[in-house]
Amino acid sequence: MSAPSFPPLMSGLAVSGAIAPFDKARAMAALGCDAGLVVHNVADSNLSAALVMAPEVPLGRAMAMLPACGIGFQNALGALAPPEVAVHLEWAGGIRVNGARCGRLRVAAGGADPAALPGWLVVGLEVPVTPRTDRPGETPDDTALTEEGCAEVDAAMLLEAWARHTLVWITRWEDEGPRPLHAEWRGLAWGMGEPLTHAGETGTWVGVDEDFGMLLRVGDATRLVPLTTLLETGT
Repeated sequence: MSAPSFPPLMSGLAVSGAIAPFDKARAMAALGCDAGLVVHNVADSNLSAALVMAPEVPLGRAMAMLPACGIGFQNALGALAPPEVAVHLEWAGGIRVNGARCGRLRVAAGGADPAALPGWLVVGLEVPVTPRTDRPGETPDDTALTEEGCAEVDAAMLLEAWARHTLVWITRWEDEGPRPLHAEWRGLAWGMGEPLTHAGETGTWVGVDEDFGMLLRVGDATRLVPLTTLLETGT
């Protein structure tokens, strides 16, 4: 298999075996690697990748890269999969294909202060290509691409498309601000307006603020849950 091709401003680094692209990307970002690096592991059963970024805005605003990468994945799979395949995005990074869970996005940064420049930001993508069990009926709310009409979707091509579409949305966010990102993401958001449990608290997800923080209505009060609460720490 030939190495995936990435757009200008991006470069690729393939890893294999037990090396997790998300962890590798975080380690390289902390050491000062160039922004635009895509660490990836394209296997028959799973697609894993992580994109390194160097935000020039405070972390609170830079967290918009999580939904930007989600939109990039939806656009990528939408371009390669049959038209009846529906892709939606959970606020916390989960990916839904035809209503079932099918992978996730995750995020880490070089700092935790929403008002400070983070130095680096890494968004990871994990998508099961084939079922993780030979009895998928045991986990009906979990799926894989081959189970949802995407058996002909090449994982390497999906990775390339994710990088291209994500770069488009990052560029739009930089040039036009958050409004286009909001408009696209709201049409893909899974469960908005419905009951939701996050970090042990249950309420109704009524929307997001400018920086995609979740507005959770609990009783008569509406609480803001910033995207920074999704940051992963440690190694």
